[in-house]
Amino acid sequence: MSKTDRPDLEAAIQRCYSTWGERYYADYYASEDAYPAVHTDIVRKLLQSEGTKSLLDAGCGPASMLRDLDLPGLERYGFDVTPEMIEEARRVLGRQDLSPERIWQGSVLDAEAFAPPGGAPAGGFEAAICFGVLPHIPAEADCDVIAHLRDALAPGGIMAVEARNELFGLFTLNRYSRALFRDRLIREDALAERAETPAERDALAAALSSLEQRFRMDLPPLRGGYADEPGYDEVLSRTHNPFELRSLAEAAGLEEVRTLFYHYHALPPMLETEAPALFRRASLAMEDPTDWRGHVMASAFILVARKPR
Repeated sequence: MSKTDRPDLEAAIQRCYSTWGERYYADYYASEDAYPAVHTDIVRKLLQSEGTKSLLDAGCGPASMLRDLDLPGLERYGFDVTPEMIEEARRVLGRQDLSPERIWQGSVLDAEAFAPPGGAPAGGFEAAICFGVLPHIPAEADCDVIAHLRDALAPGGIMAVEARNELFGLFTLNRYSRALFRDRLIREDALAERAETPAERDALAAALSSLEQRFRMDLPPLRGGYADEPGYDEVLSRTHNPFELRSLAEAAGLEEVRTLFYHYHALPPMLETEAPALFRRASLAMEDPTDWRGHVMASAFILVARKPR
């Protein structure tokens, strides 16, 4: 991305999250209405299986995950681009006796932001996570974020990066499906160039119009802000293809790259209101990070990779 675009992008993200500092965890983690934080459980098990002693959370928000990863012997660090998020993270983690200098303001687009003000563990971090961040990163900067995470790791360290699953659009039958079908799969502009006659062009237009009727374009509702700040769907909020993100990690020299899926949906989400209790029970029962159905039935995934030793 250009240097002129970045300040505007980050300013919009900061404004979007400026009112969420004190309410984000309550709304999306602690609320009975929120889907259980299965992604935190996945990360916790990963850290425990690795015996991790130092963890960096790039884009930590109000310590949504760090506060619940208070594992014995684990040194926790984190940074975020939004000042209000940093303030809340320091407050929450201060109650767990974590030093304020372990939490600082910074952008994942800056390599320097991955270095704590008080110094990183000798040799680098044993693990680095990045959740809720990639949706707000321009496509051309994905490789930079992955490289920064890799460089912050000690040899043999692992990283876990979360993204919203673009392929979920194969299951949702809503406006995300429309974008996936027409822009990414059909690629209608290229298809239109293959039409050789006016009759073919008219037939293609009719076919695409018919396809358009299959999607609920009013769903999901666009998320606005709480006050005058832009909402989540009013700033850059991309989805990612798990196959493409895996390729970026491999191109960055990372090893043992794998994809773990979470937040499954037993039915297309627009049907949840038909049987909400059953929908929730059945979806939770599906929560297996390695289930192949996660490619289309899970709304998010975690890319896990290891830095070579």
